[in-house]
Amino acid sequence: MTKIDIRHLTNLAKLRLTESESLAVADDLARIITMVDEMRAIDTDGVAPLAHPLDSHARLRPDAVTETVDRPLFQRGAPATEEGLYLVPRVIE
Repeated sequence: MTKIDIRHLTNLAKLRLTESESLAVADDLARIITMVDEMRAIDTDGVAPLAHPLDSHARLRPDAVTETVDRPLFQRGAPATEEGLYLVPRVIE
């Protein structure tokens, strides 16, 4: 990448870099592009895509109710309730 490209990219990203920082970013981007080009050159025909690079399974907890709701306790502080529901003033007529 040229300095103009770096300047344009930093402008788009709303970054302000010093000259030495711009050179470091240019070097980093060049290395990244080289690595991507090397990865593209690898023959992956016949290789099945993976959902995850490791053979591991997510440990899931059982889908069981662990909490209970004490509705009368929670509604004790409400200004108005009726049949287990919270009553609120009408705001649209």
